[in-house]
Amino acid sequence: MSQPKGYSALQIALHWGVAALILFQLILGDDMSHAWRDFSKTGVAAMSLSVWAHIVVGVAILAFVLWRLVLRFTRGVPADPVGTTAKMALVAHWGHIGLYGLMLAVPLTGLIGWYGNQSLLVEAHGWLKPVLIVVILGHIAAALYHQFILKDGLLLRMKRPQD
Repeated sequence: MSQPKGYSALQIALHWGVAALILFQLILGDDMSHAWRDFSKTGVAAMSLSVWAHIVVGVAILAFVLWRLVLRFTRGVPADPVGTTAKMALVAHWGHIGLYGLMLAVPLTGLIGWYGNQSLLVEAHGWLKPVLIVVILGHIAAALYHQFILKDGLLLRMKRPQD
């Protein structure tokens, strides 16, 4: 597979779309915790609009992340910017593995926990939230470091498609 010069328009749209959906979940996901607590105590969950939205958006995140992974493996990703050290490349590689792993694990633990009535997975889903936040903040910090300190144009790859 040849290495593309940049990300495609679809890859960029999926990147920012998933980012927006995750932000939505992080901001508006607390009703789900209340619904699970109610269900755990009474056997009945209040299925409000926000609970349904959390489930639907979680499924969308899972689907879009899987789509992103298919594109990543079939289309490839651009080379590291000029001047990237081996250590930086290794950190970026493992950072992306962690980010993708969490973007799969969080919705999967939530869905299987909720629909399978698996308290341990529901708890794991909750524990993964702060881990995901830290990894996302690291991802953002790295992008800003590239943009404002290294000034290597890395951030432009997620703004402008290049096929």
